[in-house]
Formats: sequence, C-alpha cells, structure tokens
Amino acid sequence: MCWERGVCKNVSFNLSWPICFLCQQDGNGKASRVIRIGTRKSQLARIQTDSVADRLKELYPDIHLEIGENHQRLYFLLFTKELENALERNEVDLVVHSLKDLPTTLPPGFTIGAVLKRENPHDAVVLHPQNVGKTLDSLPENSVIGTSSLRRAAQLKKRFPHLKFNDIRGNLNTRLKKLDEKDDFAAIILAAAGLRRMGWENRISQILGPEDCMYAVGQGALAVEVRARDVDILEMVSVLHDPDTVLRCIAERAFLRHLEGGCSVPVAVHTQVKDSQLYLTGAVYSLDGSDSLKETMQTSITANDKSSEEVDERVQRVGVTASKVPGEAQDRAERLGVDLANLLLSKGAKEILTVARQLNDAR
Repeated sequence: MCWERGVCKNVSFNLSWPICFLCQQDGNGKASRVIRIGTRKSQLARIQTDSVADRLKELYPDIHLEIGENHQRLYFLLFTKELENALERNEVDLVVHSLKDLPTTLPPGFTIGAVLKRENPHDAVVLHPQNVGKTLDSLPENSVIGTSSLRRAAQLKKRFPHLKFNDIRGNLNTRLKKLDEKDDFAAIILAAAGLRRMGWENRISQILGPEDCMYAVGQGALAVEVRARDVDILEMVSVLHDPDTVLRCIAERAFLRHLEGGCSVPVAVHTQVKDSQLYLTGAVYSLDGSDSLKETMQTSITANDKSSEEVDERVQRVGVTASKVPGEAQDRAERLGVDLANLLLSKGAKEILTVARQLNDAR
C-alpha cells in the first residue's frame, strides 16, 4: 500500500493525489503517478503533446505518462469539447492545446494551468514548387493564395491587392498536399510554429512580419488545460509556464475577449516584452481589409515586490492560472488588453466587427 493519510509516499515530488489507483508499481516495487494526457488525432497535435510530456518527464522522472498507446478510445479525440468532456469525466488529467484554439472564457471547472514558451508566432508563406524563389510581392497578378483564416485574408488583401485569396481546408499535411499536387494555389499561408514543430522549416519561403500580417491571439504558444480543482496537477504543470509568454498571451486574450471577437471576425495582435515593458498592438479589420483600426499601448510588468507577493492559485485571468508569475504583472497585462480594446471600441471597432460577422455568417 503506497498511501498513508491520503498522501502517496512513493512519488518523488510528494504531492497528494485524490485516488490510489493512479499509482503504479514499477519493476523495483516503487510507485509512480500515472498522468493521462488527452490530445487530438493529428500528427501536429501528437508532436505538441509529446513535447509537453517530455518536459514533464524531465522534471518528474517518477511519473508514468499515458498518451494513448494503450487507450486510444480515451485519449485520441477530435475536438476541444470532446477533450474537455474527457477531463470532466476524469478520463484524462490534462490536455495539450494550441492556445489560439482555446476560447478566452473556458467552461466552468477548467483552467489553463501552463502556457509554454512561445514558438515563432508569425505566419509563413509556403510556395507551390513552381514558384520557389518568389515572394508574395513578386507573384504574378491574380495568383491565388490559400488560407482559411479571415484574419490573414483581410490583412493580406489590403497589403497585396494584386493577389486573390481562396479558402483551403484541412490539417497541415492535407493543405500541403493540396498545394503540391494541384495547381489551384500559387502559395498558402500557414503558422510558422506548426511548420517548425513538424520539422518542415525548409518549406517556409517567407515569414510575414507585423507590417504585412499580424498574428492570431495566442498563436505559437502551447497551453495545458486541467481541472481547476486539481491543485496537485496545477502545481505540477505550473513549472512549464514561461512568464513572458504568459503575460503576452493574457494581454492578447483580454483584448480579444473585451472586443467580443473570435475566429469568425478578423482580429490580429502583436506583442513584445522589452525593458520590463509589455507592448500590445491590436487591430480589427473588415473582411476585405478595406476598413481597419490599429493601435498600440504599453504597460510596465515590473512588480513592486516580487519576493513578498503571494498569488492566489484560484484566480484565473482570461482562463489562465499562473501562480508562479507575479499577480501584479498579470493584472497589468490583462488591463492592457482591456484598455486597448476600449480604445478601438471608442473609434468604431464594434461596427467593423459587427459587419464582418454578419457578412461571414451570410457566406
């Protein structure tokens, strides 16, 4: 029996767990905590999940991770809602997501327990093989660019009026196959982070900077979603937080939530931490990019007294619980997002987004 007074004595990081069957004995008779991780079925989702699992194994060698090899019915799921259902039923202990896929308000009982160091958040141009060496600027008139993102299309239509933009659907593998095996697209636009994680950096022809195309809220960051009541799991995954990424993404998510935006309207951001200042640029666009609003604000993220500050683990900021990041800095980041949203709303952002949403719904 590995338990005494509800505390597992054999796990090296000495956390208390709710139920004993989550401990397993290894060949030496030593117990290890079983952590069950949920993920989507795609190759990219599995790569992202494995990267988080590898980090956890480095930090906690005695835990035993299950990611689906023996229990595919439970762990390999398609949609965020299915993954959250599995979390709610205690079938999995944590779920790895691309942060940009998570809504700014999570369902009751869930929280983002870790936001990992951000990969390159910018968008990338992937050219058809016959266009290698070109850029969006140098592609011929009326070349067709594939993207399913309203945000990308709105910005790029305005920036590159000589190009046409059509939808392209599917995961990364599917989109690249459509690009390479047909002549429907001269190029497609994808997130640089996904291409890099897949090991396909050689397909990146051009990285789009903020002057060409700002990125989506949370793009490039991985998030670990857990049950909010599981304080032990929260404590375990909290060491994965990257403070700068946390603050940048809190500001971005607060901006999006206050605008009442989402994937159905073109909203874009760019953030930077420099000299203890957090800079947030946010923009809203009409569907064709002809109408837009864009502003930048900044705030200090230096806490007055980091050593004495206690962060309430129960406090979520736009769905994120980050007890190891100074609460004052988190509050300032959230306020920055709200203030920038209010500034754009005062200049007519709501009207732009309302029309964009109506036109998108009518398509």
